[in-house]
Amino acid sequence: MKKIQLNSFAKINLSLDVLGVLDNGFHLVDMVMQQILLCDDILIKWKDEPQDQSIQINVSTNRYFLPTDERNLAYKAALLMADKYGDNRSGKVTIDIMKRIPVAAGLAGGSGNAAAVLHGLNILWGLELSMKELIETGEQLGSDVPFCVMGQAAADNTLKPRFLGDPLACHCALATGTGTTLKPLKKGLRSHLVLSKPPLSVSTATVYKGIDSMIIDRHPDNNELVNALSSGSMKLVRKNMINVLENFTLTQYPIVKQTKMKLESLCGADNVLMSGSGPAVFGLCENIRRSRQICDDMLKLNRESFWTRNVVIKINFYFR
Repeated sequence: MKKIQLNSFAKINLSLDVLGVLDNGFHLVDMVMQQILLCDDILIKWKDEPQDQSIQINVSTNRYFLPTDERNLAYKAALLMADKYGDNRSGKVTIDIMKRIPVAAGLAGGSGNAAAVLHGLNILWGLELSMKELIETGEQLGSDVPFCVMGQAAADNTLKPRFLGDPLACHCALATGTGTTLKPLKKGLRSHLVLSKPPLSVSTATVYKGIDSMIIDRHPDNNELVNALSSGSMKLVRKNMINVLENFTLTQYPIVKQTKMKLESLCGADNVLMSGSGPAVFGLCENIRRSRQICDDMLKLNRESFWTRNVVIKINFYFR
């Protein structure tokens, strides 16, 4: 039996703009995504069983309410890899997911799990797929999966040596089109932060549909945001930390608005943003001590609150 353990990192949106909707219902977006240190652990095992003449997939998780069949993105990722690259293989794929990232929170937890399975089976099966090939495979699973593929290659200790120097391995990216056209950014956010997820799930499809009929007054300037991240100008980063989906989610789900207002009172109004379609909200903090203090306060409101940081070690300029 072969096995590999990988980290599946969460992401946050530093900005999110919706530019329109296509005839097929998919929305055109313009957003900056940032990988953070909060992660799930994914253990992937492969056992050759030539007598089976097929590939079996078993998924388990520490979250009892999560499906472990075709409804699970990690399962779908293994099934996709088996369909594409499993013609001459037979045996069992076992995937054990230790969840830490809140589920259905706008943090790409499921997408990251799927990306880890793509990376893991690429190694266990000796496929030697390039980053581009893994990204293209990820596109078939969901719009956040390609970024998670890129982020894990830059951050996971097992994967980093394999993709060292690959320009597509990155912690931060500008996403356009339907979210799968990605431009890696050399510099991303450098900050401690607090995440807080209210006790509810939000349908991404419902949020995007709801935003279609709304008039949006404020939009991020993502070119300015990208330049601000590169230069370390926190003033311009804060200015463009805008998520237009808040216009719908905050009005429809009072607990999300309450969570954001609470974090704003602790972190400062311009340091707080909802991630993705929600309901998770994050706030930037000046140091680890302050992030722990704020997290303790947020735990009184939401049980799923965490202090974490970006995956880059040096944090040196944002609050000067």
